[in-house]
Amino acid sequence: MADLDFYNIYFSLSDEEKMIKETAKRFANDPELISALQKCNRNEVGFPKTYFKKMGALGFLGADLKGYGCAELNSVGYGLLMQELERRDSALRSSASVQNALVMHAIYEYGSDSQKEKWLPSLRDGEIIGCFGLTEPSGGSNPAGMRTGARPEGGLYAINGSKTWITNGSIADLAVIWAQTSEGAEGIRGFLVEKETVGFSTAFILGKGSLRASTVSQLFFDDCKIPEENLLPGTNIGLKAALSCLNQARYGISWGTVGAALACYEAALEFGQNRRPFGKPIISYQLIQKKLAWMVKEITKAQLLCFRLAQLRDQKTITSEQISLAKWNNVDIALEIAREARNILGADGISYEYPVWTHLANLESVKTYEGAEEIHILNIGRKITGISAIK
Repeated sequence: MADLDFYNIYFSLSDEEKMIKETAKRFANDPELISALQKCNRNEVGFPKTYFKKMGALGFLGADLKGYGCAELNSVGYGLLMQELERRDSALRSSASVQNALVMHAIYEYGSDSQKEKWLPSLRDGEIIGCFGLTEPSGGSNPAGMRTGARPEGGLYAINGSKTWITNGSIADLAVIWAQTSEGAEGIRGFLVEKETVGFSTAFILGKGSLRASTVSQLFFDDCKIPEENLLPGTNIGLKAALSCLNQARYGISWGTVGAALACYEAALEFGQNRRPFGKPIISYQLIQKKLAWMVKEITKAQLLCFRLAQLRDQKTITSEQISLAKWNNVDIALEIAREARNILGADGISYEYPVWTHLANLESVKTYEGAEEIHILNIGRKITGISAIK
């Protein structure tokens, strides 16, 4: 089935961008990967670590960074990569996105030269896996109120506290951790914590109805001592550093959810062509055609948003409010498309034989992480009124 491209958007892609898209699509359509993700979803276990090395070998990790052997993709190329990974499973895109936009971006943007040289090549190759620890049990929407602290102690920092809902947490070799060094958002700094550090432990979160193929974990710090050189020096701007990393991830989500929407639309269209409960395909009925036409309308608008966002990102004029609007819109429409697709598939819509149920469940989490929908709405509201409704 040809990709939905109602406004011939893909026609304008460069040869490199087309190659990226097709490479990512082939990877995501590998039968072995599909089988592994299906088993992980059924059994609620994170997909095999070996796929990080496979993604690294294809240039998917650190894909839009400059230097350090990275692929140096432009924003459209990087977005298409995220789209094709999430078209298969949000857990797949999420794991790559954390490695890219959160861990590698944090080190690339705020790390010292020695930190970049030490960690970026191994993260690029998938030889080591990273996680990003910002969210805490006391509340994810107010990171300025974090309780995890880092106390200077004779050439070391002693970290105490906990993080939760951390993608890649239990399998990570390196954690980018955010902690308070003094009161207020200005005192929040980033630290690199290696897996075997004494006082650092993790726990895989079980009982999830969503992102079941993702290694989502809790992180614990009990007088965890790290050397001063593990402080990310560029994070002296406080919480702004962490939020800039989140914006990189939100950009990827805006593209990724288009992939999830495409997968659900394609499943509904193909199912409707083959389903004949009254002697003819159900796509010949007006109500089904209305649902499919609505999906095309919303996916096309989301695609156009993504391509414009990519232009702004490459021009370095992109704003957090523009990213918020795209993340809010694209997650919202992808979730609604997944619900309508499940409806078209009827009872088959809840079967793992089709991708719809997994996407529907996953998108419920995507709607919340990297900023709940309400946070993005209020971010836009502050921009257009000049008044912050977040107290």
